[in-house]
Amino acid sequence: MNPKTTFKRYELKYFITKSQKEALLELFKNRMRPDEFGKNSIFNIYYDTPDFLIIRRSIEKPAVYKEKLRLRSYGRADDDTEVFLELKKKYEAVVYKRRLSLSAKEASQYFTGTYLLPETQIAKEINYFKTLYTGIAPRVFIAYDREAFFAIDDSEVRITFDENIVWRDEELSLNSQKYGNRLIHEDMALMEVKVAGGIPLWLTQFLTAHNIYKTSFSKYGNTYKAIRTRK
Repeated sequence: MNPKTTFKRYELKYFITKSQKEALLELFKNRMRPDEFGKNSIFNIYYDTPDFLIIRRSIEKPAVYKEKLRLRSYGRADDDTEVFLELKKKYEAVVYKRRLSLSAKEASQYFTGTYLLPETQIAKEINYFKTLYTGIAPRVFIAYDREAFFAIDDSEVRITFDENIVWRDEELSLNSQKYGNRLIHEDMALMEVKVAGGIPLWLTQFLTAHNIYKTSFSKYGNTYKAIRTRK
């Protein structure tokens, strides 16, 4: 597998019910197929300053520019598991993502200063981000079950369904169990449509017929709001 390291696309989000999801999966036949990860549990650790400066700037209105740094694994990770260090930026509705692949042990050593990232442009951007924000460290753990698909006739069209989204601000490790506070109702799924251009006509027709409308929803942003409310 040679994972993609840079992304530039639109990411459109929708809340759908489980029955709407099942109806969509029927439409996927001969149109969409599971991606290389298929159905998986995704673990994320988001990095921020002690006062959550990064996410506070991201959820401010209006926020023309947003950025986040996270470490991601597909399932529970041990030292040798491949993980992805991702710098995600959003400018005027366009999402830009830079991603490095490394082992979980290397990722841990990077944040303690005992491992240097390879000399690449993406590494330079991540290093700059890390030095820009004083005291950056793991702040929250967010995990969910994801089913991912891409269009048979256009691999740039991806659709994902995230369910059982949970968060916590303790035991911030990818080598841990999936548990925490529920972020959305158990009967709902967060669908993300990721495209370089317009979305397929058949999907537009389905959304219109079922009165499904685009929403603005950040997993990390809503987790931060939950933490602030709890305090």
